[in-house]
Amino acid sequence: MIVLVMSVCLLVEANTCKDVHLTYSAQSVTPMQCLMGGQAQIAQWTNGHPKWRVKRWKCAPAAQIAKDI
Repeated sequence: MIVLVMSVCLLVEANTCKDVHLTYSAQSVTPMQCLMGGQAQIAQWTNGHPKWRVKRWKCAPAAQIAKDI
């Protein structure tokens, strides 16, 4: 599995930040495909969460993200 990890912060309180994980469950999705399609996923998430701003994002295998936590 590939995970799209976004670091997001509140617009009104820039010091309030969190990581949001969006998981691609399809086994055939590669990190490169995640990077290419990630912008559309980020835009969709942002439209549904207008009080948040995406500061940075990355794609990585789910196992790698679990180790980082």
